[in-house]
Amino acid sequence: MAKRVFDVVLASLGIVLLSPLLLLIALAIKLDSHGAVFYRQQRVGLHGAPFHIHKFRTMTNDPHAGGLQITVGADARITRVGAVLRRHKLDELPQLLDVLAGTMSLVGPRPEVPRYVALYPPELRAKVLSVRPGITDAASLAFRDESTLLARAADPEREYVQVVMPQKLALAASYADSASLGLDLKILWRTLRVLLGAQ
Repeated sequence: MAKRVFDVVLASLGIVLLSPLLLLIALAIKLDSHGAVFYRQQRVGLHGAPFHIHKFRTMTNDPHAGGLQITVGADARITRVGAVLRRHKLDELPQLLDVLAGTMSLVGPRPEVPRYVALYPPELRAKVLSVRPGITDAASLAFRDESTLLARAADPEREYVQVVMPQKLALAASYADSASLGLDLKILWRTLRVLLGAQ
């Protein structure tokens, strides 16, 4: 209950304080390329319930034209404004709305698409999905350059499934075992430092 109140208060405050920036980003997206301002994608949430995550659109209007559900390196689908948003993680800001809706938390394992959740080992699947997914977590910080990492692989999707995803799951399971407001505050502080370039 305390975590939910914490989420709602901070998400509401964030939306109010960031509203000028959110409007500016929306305008930039509309001026830069054809398509909607927001991008919605189905993810797997708490206890396996599907939901649609919200992001600022950073790709052309056909984001799955390349077939992959992961982004690899300098993906040709990424728009000019989208590249800037991704570099500074600003495309994730609309997820504050998902936090208010109750489908996400500020901190928690990043929600995955059904295609990859289906590959989770059963015991880890149950544990990771036992907590509400979040905007940021330890795995997000550890793999903040994931796209660049995958671009070096001969088979990016195989690299993601066999190398990156198991490490993310281990971090997510560790969070599920020790989740607390104190831990959330530490992760939020680390995330803020990374975004501000302080590492």
